[in-house]
Amino acid sequence: MVKNILVGLLLVLAGAWYLSFIAGRLDRLHHRVETSWEHLDALLQRRAAIAIEISHLAAIDPAAAIVLTAAAFQAREASIVERSEAESALTGSLALIQPELDEAQLSSATANLLAELRTISEKIKVGVVIHLESVSAARNLRAKFICRIFRLAGHAPLPVTYAFEDDQI
Repeated sequence: MVKNILVGLLLVLAGAWYLSFIAGRLDRLHHRVETSWEHLDALLQRRAAIAIEISHLAAIDPAAAIVLTAAAFQAREASIVERSEAESALTGSLALIQPELDEAQLSSATANLLAELRTISEKIKVGVVIHLESVSAARNLRAKFICRIFRLAGHAPLPVTYAFEDDQI
């Protein structure tokens, strides 16, 4: 009798520990999603700032400069709902002026600015991959039966990806 109670108590404690472990892991994954998004957002904001600086270059056609400036400001000011469209528009605007910059005779400051844009674009690609991986891991764990039945995610929103993450930034 006492042995059955001890085994039952041990099973309950092991189950509680397992649920606690899964809940902690899910919390860490949600934190990872949030930090990866914050890092990606900072990189995207920096890219928009560089785009504004590029739009002021003399080598840029005035019409293209206006389009680039508008796209950069829209990307910086966009709400979370409008973010995908704004970032895609900025990517398109940067691709639009790239041939002009490749053909122009550039000063060293302008060349440094373009090098910084290329560097930040590479960092964004890595940031997107990390963010997508984080979202995927959190969603996979949340989809498991044990997480759903015991509501281990609590009131945390389901992590999402954005359409611009599929673009070639």
